[in-house]
Amino acid sequence: MRIAVLNGPNLNLLGEREPEVYGHTTLSEIEAATRERARALGVACSWTQTNFEGELVEAIQRMRGSVDGAVINAAALTHTSLAVRDALLAVRVPFVEVHLSNIFAREPERHHSVLADLAVGVVTGFGAESYRLGLEGLVGYLASRDAR
Repeated sequence: MRIAVLNGPNLNLLGEREPEVYGHTTLSEIEAATRERARALGVACSWTQTNFEGELVEAIQRMRGSVDGAVINAAALTHTSLAVRDALLAVRVPFVEVHLSNIFAREPERHHSVLADLAVGVVTGFGAESYRLGLEGLVGYLASRDAR
């Protein structure tokens, strides 16, 4: 099984950016933990982070035919990017949307995701653990789908 993990703008600043909201764990620490869990699950895992919407769209487009699913933290683009949404619609790769903070307990403009209705599931508010939970949920979903 092959899973892509895609990360959007400003996540490269984790650990120093608003630690009261996002915690003290860095993105490289989250990547290491996610890759370790993926290995334990027998899953190959690729990792991408970009601050640019177009690069995220291109990363999504590259998923077609190359991965079985994705874990996506589109960050602020979650709430605004129809381009990211359209790319996900076009590639039709099952994905789980993840967020470190509880987006529903934050500013009103963060309460809506333009991606959530396309996702297999959404994990929000568990800090760095959101990635592990999203990965495990996606792997379980893909395994049960393939078993049918």
